[in-house]
Amino acid sequence: MSPKRLLCAAALSLCFAAAGAFAQTAAPTAEPAAEPADMPGMESSAPEAPEPPAAPAATPPTPAVAPTPATPKATATKPPAAPMTGPVRNVVLVHGAFVDGSSWNGVVAKLQQKGYHVSSVQNPLTSLADDVAATRRVLARQDGPTILVGHSWGGVVITEAGANAPNVAGLVYVAGIAPDLHESTMDLMKRAAPAPASQGITADPTGFLWLDRSKYHADFAADVPENLTRVLSAAQQPIAARAFSETVSQVAWREKPSWYIVTTRDRAIPPELEQFMANRMGAKIVPISSSHLVPVSHAGAVADVIDRAARELSRQQ
Repeated sequence: MSPKRLLCAAALSLCFAAAGAFAQTAAPTAEPAAEPADMPGMESSAPEAPEPPAAPAATPPTPAVAPTPATPKATATKPPAAPMTGPVRNVVLVHGAFVDGSSWNGVVAKLQQKGYHVSSVQNPLTSLADDVAATRRVLARQDGPTILVGHSWGGVVITEAGANAPNVAGLVYVAGIAPDLHESTMDLMKRAAPAPASQGITADPTGFLWLDRSKYHADFAADVPENLTRVLSAAQQPIAARAFSETVSQVAWREKPSWYIVTTRDRAIPPELEQFMANRMGAKIVPISSSHLVPVSHAGAVADVIDRAARELSRQQ
């Protein structure tokens, strides 16, 4: 080979060697592997900024990979609370229409003498939902198993409020309305002839029902001294007429042991209707020869029934 060609070949070899060395120096370093996405239920943190690549500016940057979104945690269905155990030492009393919580005063005193923790709900009587809410507020304050007692309209309230209530061990209906599912007070009252007291009930312009004071003693509280019925009638609480047409959406007596005081001289709820409701629910029946306002006229007897029910429930715990 001529000297000129040898010189050209050597120069070309030097060029290839320099290009190879430059390529090795300029090759981009491998990026670190992407961190795994957060596990479901773990707290997410902001991703760290990636380190600048070692490649020269001319090298196109590697596109950022969006982090895989965390799979949302499945919402677990909360199991129903287990019933409370232990002796029943709490009593919650729910009054009916045309009276207030003071109608339980005699019963409260007797039960307190027996060592019970007693609470008397003050129902607004504006709707079934409002009375149930008032009752549930009082139930929420009870520490331990509780027996729930309802007189008259209060029976509708405890039927709804006592369902799915883990601290309610049992129910006592005192001449109470005890509807079944999707049944109202009016539905039940249609099962019997109109009661005499219904003739003395009138509605005011705002839709609330009142019991005629002149008939309060004879039709509502015939065995209560007249001087006391005058006080009770003066302090009566009217009930929204629509409440009597409202139906219950759950039925406590289908899941709780029940007792029923049938008032055999009742002129507000026919005794035969009380007997029907008590039999239908499979309640333990205690008849008392009384007017409708038995919590006032026979406070001691009513307290004794509640006491016996609480003792029996305590033995079952």
